[in-house]
Amino acid sequence: MFDPERQQRERQNLAEALRDMRRAAGLSGERLATRCAMSQSKISRIERGKILPSVTDVERILTALGVDGDQAKQFLDLARTANVHFRSVRVLAEIGLWRGQKELSALVMSSSQVRHFCPAAISGMLQTREYATAILDPTVRGRPARNVERTVDARIERQRSLYDSSRDFTFVTTEQAVRWRQAPATVMATQARHIAALAELPNVTIAVVPNDAQMNEVPLNSFAIYDQRFVMCELFSGSVILRDPQEVAYHANILDHFIERAHTGEAATAFLRHVASEF
Repeated sequence: MFDPERQQRERQNLAEALRDMRRAAGLSGERLATRCAMSQSKISRIERGKILPSVTDVERILTALGVDGDQAKQFLDLARTANVHFRSVRVLAEIGLWRGQKELSALVMSSSQVRHFCPAAISGMLQTREYATAILDPTVRGRPARNVERTVDARIERQRSLYDSSRDFTFVTTEQAVRWRQAPATVMATQARHIAALAELPNVTIAVVPNDAQMNEVPLNSFAIYDQRFVMCELFSGSVILRDPQEVAYHANILDHFIERAHTGEAATAFLRHVASEF
């Protein structure tokens, strides 16, 4: 789960440090705002810990205050730390993985654009109940136990947002993920047909990177981008949340790189149905 107390502490530490530095420079909030081309209200909210400044925001403030060298580096390191958070799968398992699904549902409902990159498995937003059950059953030693049925129910419930035309979804996956037999063949066939059907929704884009596509990047991990706000990267042991705009933009560029080499539209639908027939 997200750790709101830790987030608030880091945000408050950064806010107080920036406020103290402005006062030491003898500048009013309005004067600082003018120097770094921000609104006075934004400066005020940053200094009160109401909003989390990006690394770029902090760079602009430090430049306006004439701060450089080691002191500037310390502030930027603090800003980077405040913009990165780790959510442990073990902690989540202790309180129930289904709660994590509820949290993800809330993130989707608060977003108008959601983009997923899933190179090794089908996105939870696209999974059938049978496929989700198969991949959630713990098989690796040390993997936390979970209430599979309740987690699957929450995952399926989250998929209802796909039918909300006010939201746009993009899912980029690979031929390997579609073909990798993580469930019986009949389940895999149904899963491929299910994705093909979802691809026909007007607000859903499906892209499948074929195995024979020439790639210049390695698909290292799954991630999801929520609007321009943050990117959530999936690891074996949990998730890393990156809020810095430069990190969000970088992951959007990665997504576009793979989309350019993928089957999309009718080609993706035909490919998925072909895979289903092979299963």
